Amino acid sequence: MNIYRDFEGLYLRNMFTDRNMRSALSYKPLDGDVFVVSYPKCGTTWMQHIVYAIYRDSVAPASFAEFMTMTPFLELLGAEGALSMSRPGAIKTHLPFKMQPYSEKAKYIYITRNPYDCCVSFYYHTRNIPLYSFEDGTFDQFFDMFVEGKVDFGDYFDHLLSWYEHRGDSNVLFVTYEGLKKDTRGWVLKIADFLGKEYGDKLRQNPDVVEKVLSSISVDSMKKINGDLGDWGKNLISVSLEALPAGMKSLVEAMGNLLKKPVKGELVRRGIVGDWKNHFSPEQVVKMKEWIALKTTSSDVMDLWKDAGLP
Repeated sequence: MNIYRDFEGLYLRNMFTDRNMRSALSYKPLDGDVFVVSYPKCGTTWMQHIVYAIYRDSVAPASFAEFMTMTPFLELLGAEGALSMSRPGAIKTHLPFKMQPYSEKAKYIYITRNPYDCCVSFYYHTRNIPLYSFEDGTFDQFFDMFVEGKVDFGDYFDHLLSWYEHRGDSNVLFVTYEGLKKDTRGWVLKIADFLGKEYGDKLRQNPDVVEKVLSSISVDSMKKINGDLGDWGKNLISVSLEALPAGMKSLVEAMGNLLKKPVKGELVRRGIVGDWKNHFSPEQVVKMKEWIALKTTSSDVMDLWKDAGLP
């Protein structure tokens, strides 16, 4: 059975139910809404934690369930999560620009990552989360899926290029994972400024708060919060369907007992640049370069990583 399908031109795993996708796409952003947007496995979780820490004075969420409530995933749970979110907060999406609920009065932080490392991280994500039914999948298999765009949210470059065109928009902050890794402090201040002058000023006037934010967004700190992802699924399925919001109910009905299966590995894995070197064969490097050349013939987008040591 193919667990993916085409939803209005977007390739998706069936955990993203038709009901919740329709709900997500119909969401009308409120004035001041902030969205953290990315193609999967490009630094989304890290950026969510950064925004959360800036808004909450670096007080970490008590659990993954609380984190999911405070930074809801629009396509997974539908518009209800965004509407009920405590504000200020940030809504997570993996939507390409043409499908993104858009308003000039909302703000969009787009984070991207070089396609080599994205592919590796996406492989572990797909293998480790039972909802993908890929526990025995190999990197070689996933690599082919990735360059064919047969993974969640479709083709990497179709997504990236749709947002790259808007990198200069006043309500879009365009960030690379590699840049954030290289100068985390500098980028945290830029992100705070983008969220609102009061947040940037507060961090600059309180160096101790900056240090707390940096501590709360470290890989180890994020692992503690995201470590109970599996518990979130088990707890969700233990609740009466009638008691769940419509979006969560749709997810549980679609996924059922898969939500009970333990998550292997970690949602936040290594958090490094260059892990692709430990996974790509020489043949895969050649195939990747050919694919990149094909997808970027009329774009300078790969200049984002001209100093990242890519082949």
